[in-house]
Amino acid sequence: MVRNINNVLRRNRRILEELNPSGKTKTTRKKLAAKGFDFDYLTSIYQTQSGKTYHFCYEYGYLPLDGDEVLLVKREEKGE
Repeated sequence: MVRNINNVLRRNRRILEELNPSGKTKTTRKKLAAKGFDFDYLTSIYQTQSGKTYHFCYEYGYLPLDGDEVLLVKREEKGE
């Protein structure tokens, strides 16, 4: 069970990394789903002061926007 969950998380991270080479870009939920992204699996959620909710899979995350669009982001580690 743990191995299966880790495999899903690694696949999700790989998909986010592939679609977001610049560190910040937009795509669609449809494109993520077509590549096999599983929206039920993530490693953390970050809520901004303005109320936006980012969903993260390790250091790569996404913010649902209007309609089908999502903003892909990469969290930079402090000290890098």
